[in-house]
Amino acid sequence: MPNAPLLAIVGETASGKSDLGLTLAERLNGEIICADSWTVYKGFDIGSAKPSAEERARVRHHLLDVADPREGFSAVLFQRLAKQAISDIAGRGKLPIIVGGTGLYVDSVLYDYSFLPPSDPSYRKELEALTVPELLDRAVTMGLDISMIDTRNKRRIIRLIENAGALPSRKELRANTMVCGLRLPREVLRRRVEARVEAMVAAGLEQEVTALAQTYGWDVEPMKGIGYREWRPYFEGVQTLAEVRARIVKSTMDLAKRQRTWFKRNNSIHWLDYPCETTELVDIVTTVLNK
Repeated sequence: MPNAPLLAIVGETASGKSDLGLTLAERLNGEIICADSWTVYKGFDIGSAKPSAEERARVRHHLLDVADPREGFSAVLFQRLAKQAISDIAGRGKLPIIVGGTGLYVDSVLYDYSFLPPSDPSYRKELEALTVPELLDRAVTMGLDISMIDTRNKRRIIRLIENAGALPSRKELRANTMVCGLRLPREVLRRRVEARVEAMVAAGLEQEVTALAQTYGWDVEPMKGIGYREWRPYFEGVQTLAEVRARIVKSTMDLAKRQRTWFKRNNSIHWLDYPCETTELVDIVTTVLNK
């Protein structure tokens, strides 16, 4: 269903997107498509802030737990699976709602990206043999802009280099689509991030990371995600639990800055100040979208 109605809710991590998505899904007879590069992985639950069983019982969620940690995931896969989910949801008379902060994933659907072809396998192998600092040095030497990627994510640095900084081609915003963005003051966001990290630790994040490290080691892609990679020095006995918490908060705030930079370039986003009035928003969505 290429012209199926679609609502997208974007913004920084910990900005309240999930809560808003749940509320709107319940009021608009919708289902949620999670656009997050970490919640796709099976078993990575607490550190990725994956929707709880209770939240999934309230509203059906799609694209959670669809990736094996050993195999990785990509925007190409997300785009394909998200388009399938949109058709499935709309075909059952419900409203598809994309909720997430991974800008590339969201935009790949909103603007129907045509992704670049895979690079030469031998060149990819050469790049994979380099360390992250070596890859960053090469990217800078090539004059590539590294400000829009997670510079701790080796796979994304490699993609930037092998594509020589080229981006996927994109079309205009898909028809019958509304994009909402949540924004809030920096100090409020920091307090929300700090509270979320405390809640994750209380919920058993240390035990989750221990089990995942024993199962997969530290080199699989999702173990490099925020909330997971920061624990390694702690387990090696060189950092305290308080330092781990502080590092997770800092990493999360750094991510929020990158997300803010990504989304503020999109003139199609209808920005909302947190907290927002959902009743008015429901009226706007039903007016804009042709269901």
